Amino acid sequence: MISQQETPARPAGAAAGRGGGPWKTAFFATAAVAIAAVAIWALLESSLFVVRSVTVTGSGDVPSAEVIRAAGIAPGTPLVRVNSAAVARRVERLTQIRSARVSRHWPDSVVIAVTDRTPALAVASGTGFALVDEFGVVVSHAPRQPPGLVLLTPAPPLASLRGSPAVMAAATVLGQLPRQIRSEVTAVSATSPAAVTLHLRGGITVVWGSTSRAAVKAAELQILIGSGASFYNLSDPSTAVTGG
Repeated sequence: MISQQETPARPAGAAAGRGGGPWKTAFFATAAVAIAAVAIWALLESSLFVVRSVTVTGSGDVPSAEVIRAAGIAPGTPLVRVNSAAVARRVERLTQIRSARVSRHWPDSVVIAVTDRTPALAVASGTGFALVDEFGVVVSHAPRQPPGLVLLTPAPPLASLRGSPAVMAAATVLGQLPRQIRSEVTAVSATSPAAVTLHLRGGITVVWGSTSRAAVKAAELQILIGSGASFYNLSDPSTAVTGG
């Protein structure tokens, strides 16, 4: 016969003791809320994590003080409240700034990394020259054409330059040229993005066309330029035309 043994009864409340009961759950929930409240207070209200310094990097032409002024970040602003995208947009309103990137550095600083606009073309204006970037934005003015900066001709009204696809195409073509050819270019004209013409020293004219197939066009021009012609049409490099 198999004997049966009775399992000793567990003391009343043992299971509840191991689980901790409702009071333990309430304790941890209250503690979590308290910790969250302290964290929020530290981030938003206390002086522990507020902006004490703003640093500008990358700017060569725009004074740091001007960038910081445009950023509009008041000292003592809680770092968590600094809207990086909004600050970047304010800085990018400065004419000479092409782009800005804003980052928060805990516990108390903001860094603004900017990229200046770089003149790509010179445009005759009044008694001097307007220096414009590839987007047609007038970066600065100069009494004389800076060495190495190609003249955009004929000079269009300055108000029509910003955002002009033709200006961007002209600047792009100049950037695509091999150094040897680029150094010979004195002026560029662009009636449309697909109609860019280069004017080289010695009265040489090169109809470049659009910005496409730049490497093929450059290679073809380097071969043909030794022929002594004064006119080259490379708008379709597979059927290049020379004359003059």
